[in-house]
Amino acid sequence: MSEHMPRPIFVVGCQRSGTTMLRLMLDSHRNISCGPETRFLADLERVVGADWPRLSRYGFSQEEWLVRIAQFFGGIQSDYARANGKTRWADKSPRYALSIDFLCRVFPDAQFVHVIRDGRDVAVSHRKRFGYWSGLKSTVKWPRYIATARAAAADLPSDRYLEIRYEDLVGDTEPALRRLFGFLGEEWDPSVLNFDKQRHDVPDRYHRQAKERRGRGEDASVYRSRVGSHRHELDPLTRVLVLAAGRSTLKELGYA
Repeated sequence: MSEHMPRPIFVVGCQRSGTTMLRLMLDSHRNISCGPETRFLADLERVVGADWPRLSRYGFSQEEWLVRIAQFFGGIQSDYARANGKTRWADKSPRYALSIDFLCRVFPDAQFVHVIRDGRDVAVSHRKRFGYWSGLKSTVKWPRYIATARAAAADLPSDRYLEIRYEDLVGDTEPALRRLFGFLGEEWDPSVLNFDKQRHDVPDRYHRQAKERRGRGEDASVYRSRVGSHRHELDPLTRVLVLAAGRSTLKELGYA
């Protein structure tokens, strides 16, 4: 971690939980950049894991390898932040929910924001975005992501891990974001409420979809209508699988 850069921020959570929306909100803050998903950082856990018996023969300690990883990854992110006139970087990669322990070793002062959404709505969103088979698989993935992230964060201090609900982000947006930026130690910036009007490095698909939603008279930025979509869009088989794999997680989170 560069001594000239503030603490890293990692946005994690099961895919289709609202992490992209939160990424754009963060990226709209005057101090924070949050670029495209990196994803590959989790793969480097092999350096101090499965590949360590071989790599240890170089004669460097695990701590030295971790410092080099932090310098490489943090350097890219820091340069990206500065190029966008920002002073701090965030990374939104949902799969990092499974690698919080490793990320803590690479960036010992990192802050983690875990976005959680009703697993039944997550299944609907997976199906709509990636197809029916993806919706079925998400019924197992959703509770695994949440359990793994929460277990890894159990021993972290309160200033390093925050859970934020998708339902709060879209239903009570400003209070939810004020709590988030308070956690991050950042001053409030109203630009985050107009994130869909800011410039972001996103695929053209995002702009097309936003334009289509506006054309239908919908809010192109905050998708309140998607809360509870499972009530009328979840097919019987997927509903059974969601309950079979995630009933206890739904109850634990207050969704059922």
